[in-house]
Amino acid sequence: MTTILLIEDHIGILENTAELLELEGYKVIKAKNGREGLKELASFIPDLIICDILMPEMDGLTLLATLGKHPNHKRIPFIFFSAKAEKTDVQKGLDLGADDYLIKPLELEDLLTSIKKCLLRKKLS
Repeated sequence: MTTILLIEDHIGILENTAELLELEGYKVIKAKNGREGLKELASFIPDLIICDILMPEMDGLTLLATLGKHPNHKRIPFIFFSAKAEKTDVQKGLDLGADDYLIKPLELEDLLTSIKKCLLRKKLS
């Protein structure tokens, strides 16, 4: 079963997104900020990470930069899932190494398409 680490500080979005992904057959591990996400990564390597940007304690940009320094973590497909919609925000996220950048709110189908593309790219690499 494909495991996704979902990192989001807004509890309603975290719970709703996790439930929708679980209904699609994914195993979802939840974290409320980047620091919690790093703690989860100490005990397992997910197939994919979906992460908000604006969060307390550790934001998504800092988390992605931190993951890029670790050989086991830098190869995990990473999708930003954020309300920050400016072109410069999207470019910054992609320049840091994110595989995709989705803007909230979004349709479930857009999220699922992005997940499938990222997982396929990982499989082919």
